[in-house]
Amino acid sequence: MTKVKICGLKEVQHVKAAVLGGADAIGFVFAPSKRQVSIEQAQQLAQHVPEGIMKIGVFVNPTPEELQLAVSSVPLDYVQYHGEETPAFIVQQGYPSIKALSVHCAEDVQAATNYDVDYYLFDAPGTDYKGGSGHTFDWTLLEAAGIQRDKLILAGGLKLENIQEALSLVSPSMVDVSSGVETEGSKDTKKIEAFLQAVRGGEHNDKFNRK
Repeated sequence: MTKVKICGLKEVQHVKAAVLGGADAIGFVFAPSKRQVSIEQAQQLAQHVPEGIMKIGVFVNPTPEELQLAVSSVPLDYVQYHGEETPAFIVQQGYPSIKALSVHCAEDVQAATNYDVDYYLFDAPGTDYKGGSGHTFDWTLLEAAGIQRDKLILAGGLKLENIQEALSLVSPSMVDVSSGVETEGSKDTKKIEAFLQAVRGGEHNDKFNRK
């Protein structure tokens, strides 16, 4: 079954919607972004994330000190590296890790093989910030990359209207959505629920009915 990460959460109500909807992972953005949260904010939000749901911190070119503080304080289960971090730097930090790669061409996908990480996240190129552009990329570029599907996370422009096509074409281990569950730049509870339902095939309808 494909896992779902709801990323860029800043409000308790949206964390609760993701949890009740059956999300497998919650993403907290610590990098510069309109979705950025402080460690203190993430700590408060994490209190509403039960055990068994991954808490993932998104960073762009962090220092070891920044990582250590966030991982231990929130706490985080995974570190998602979204900048120009080197393979050696990621290994040296020693955390369960996700390397995000912006995909313009096949060479960008192939670059994933340079990293020794738990998951590879393939995203559309960012605009003002790294990632979170709301655009898709050419998913067929992933076909010949030789990346294990159980280590592949698909991101970039996913939404209710295209998630079934994405699942059918790519068969990722996890999908990562942020702008696709927003209205006018803010998370939308109904869109979070609808996206999770679309991936889950109605598996968690009973949870919605208990709200």
